[in-house]
Amino acid sequence: MVPAEQIRSLSEVHSSVRTSQVSMWRRMFAFAGPAYLVSVGYMDPGNWATDLEGGARFGYQLLWVLVMSNAMAVLLQTLSARLGIIYGRDLAQACRESYPRKVNLALWGLCEIAVAACDLAEVLGAAIGLNLLFHIPLLIGVLLTACDTLLLLWFQSFGIRTIEAFVLSLITIMGVCFGIEILWAKPSISEMLPGLLPVVHRNSLYVAIGILGATVMPHNLYLHSALVQTRDIGRSEEDKRAACRYNLIDSTVALNGALLVNAAILILAAAVFFKHGIVVTEIQQAHELLAPLLGTSVAGVMFAVALICSGQSSTLTGTMAGQIVMEGFLNIRLRPWLRRLITRALAVIPAALTIYAAGESAIYQLLILSQVILSMQLPFAVIPLIQFTNDRQRMGGFANARWVRWLAWTAAAIILALNIRLAALALSDWLSTPGPWRWIAWGVTVPAAAGLGLLLAWITFQPLAASWKARFGRPPVSLPEPAGAEAAPPVYRRILVPLDHSALDRLAVGHAAAMARQYGARVYLLHIEEDVTSQVYGKDASTAEVEAGSQYLRQITESIRNQGVEVETAVAYGPSPSKEIIRYANQVHPDLVIMGAHGHGGLKDLIFGNTITPVRHHLSIPMLIVRSGKS
Repeated sequence: MVPAEQIRSLSEVHSSVRTSQVSMWRRMFAFAGPAYLVSVGYMDPGNWATDLEGGARFGYQLLWVLVMSNAMAVLLQTLSARLGIIYGRDLAQACRESYPRKVNLALWGLCEIAVAACDLAEVLGAAIGLNLLFHIPLLIGVLLTACDTLLLLWFQSFGIRTIEAFVLSLITIMGVCFGIEILWAKPSISEMLPGLLPVVHRNSLYVAIGILGATVMPHNLYLHSALVQTRDIGRSEEDKRAACRYNLIDSTVALNGALLVNAAILILAAAVFFKHGIVVTEIQQAHELLAPLLGTSVAGVMFAVALICSGQSSTLTGTMAGQIVMEGFLNIRLRPWLRRLITRALAVIPAALTIYAAGESAIYQLLILSQVILSMQLPFAVIPLIQFTNDRQRMGGFANARWVRWLAWTAAAIILALNIRLAALALSDWLSTPGPWRWIAWGVTVPAAAGLGLLLAWITFQPLAASWKARFGRPPVSLPEPAGAEAAPPVYRRILVPLDHSALDRLAVGHAAAMARQYGARVYLLHIEEDVTSQVYGKDASTAEVEAGSQYLRQITESIRNQGVEVETAVAYGPSPSKEIIRYANQVHPDLVIMGAHGHGGLKDLIFGNTITPVRHHLSIPMLIVRSGKS
């Protein structure tokens, strides 16, 4: 079993903030913080790009998208917080425990793309801010942003509350800057009100979905479910109920603050640029035009300062999200500097190449594209979140009420419909473009779209299919009484146990030892090495993993022999556990095979997925399948 401290989200700060204050206001202050870290993702430079373009091109028409997106964000972030508080797992860990390994790997890959897209927006935003304030070339600014790894590591050494305080100060600076600029722009309230009516057409759909992707960010759902676990909330139902209540307040206040900042950017663009017929094609252009249009040079400086604050605050939470996603899906822990270096490299490299190849004018569209990528990844985080928080086995009495389910599924349907519409338009444009690259577009985009569609369909309908199978499945078969004499009871002399290197080994070996003592049987233990070194060198392989496997096999063998049971061991080498089990069974001819089933994949997992099925179909031997009591 994995030690408990290794499966905790953000284990270095897990349950590090006390919440047992007597005063209601002090307790509310103790719970305040996670939603503010999440909210900076709703105000990152990618939001600026979509909000500026939406306001400059369509005026106040897309205000309703911000309001709808924020309502969805409050709902989904609340569900994310409840999952972490009640179930004690973040969203990535819940996925790892619920889905097969291949599905988890696909979801992890999509999450990493989303984190890289978010980090890309932060890199570009910080580089643009440095360019506007200090006239540093964008390419050099992008390379300099890799140095903020040191800033993050320095802040992490002070604890989660210091990070929360720093981020809140940056949010305050952004809010003050845009508040002042809105007062200078003097927007018309009568012109703003029609923008709250939901209207969308082909020309504004791309920007509208970009705003949605920039507002409801997929990695924030993973992040929030982990951040709430930094509070020490107690284990009683009342403690958890209070934690849910205070986190709802925290989410509502923080995300509505983010709405005000986003709305301020869009309103500013509509009141200044749309009113003068200016189409903004880059953030630098917005900075240069604010001063003459608002009549003060301070406007441009405030814009640049707020942009740098946005990039730096977002980079902190983006790194945490990357850590949570990798540890949650893969159960792999990397040193913080290495994780940060990988995340930042995935953002710096495409940004630098784009600037070098296409020039600085391509930066703005790259920002927009990053937000559309985030939006396209949203369903793969939203749908599992809704399913997990609907599940009474996980959430108990805290499972979503019926009206919350309706709201959540409605939000998911809107997100999915907008994304399908956008994907159809994008695919149509790419595939209809003549030229030598058309066949590449067909060969890459169509299979990718089909694969993502199948993955999304599986995630969506798998719980429903399991429920229907349990409810309407085939009833147990009633066997007729034997006509003749009773059949002789089975006698087992050779019992084969393929080892799994998990907690199931204890159950399987325990059953085998008990039956061996009863029948005087011999137990055959089979250990399979699947790593590449073992496959190449076989029994001559010598690695730390091979040595650990050998020691594990010796410990189990000694334990069984101490119970007076004869044991024979074998080690096989190959990439296919099922083939090695079948081959060894045909060699020793066991009377019974005992295997474990738990639905969890791994490199050493001999029983995951399709392992049991081929063994069962290729061997005419009785099999005993055991599994732990945990579901």
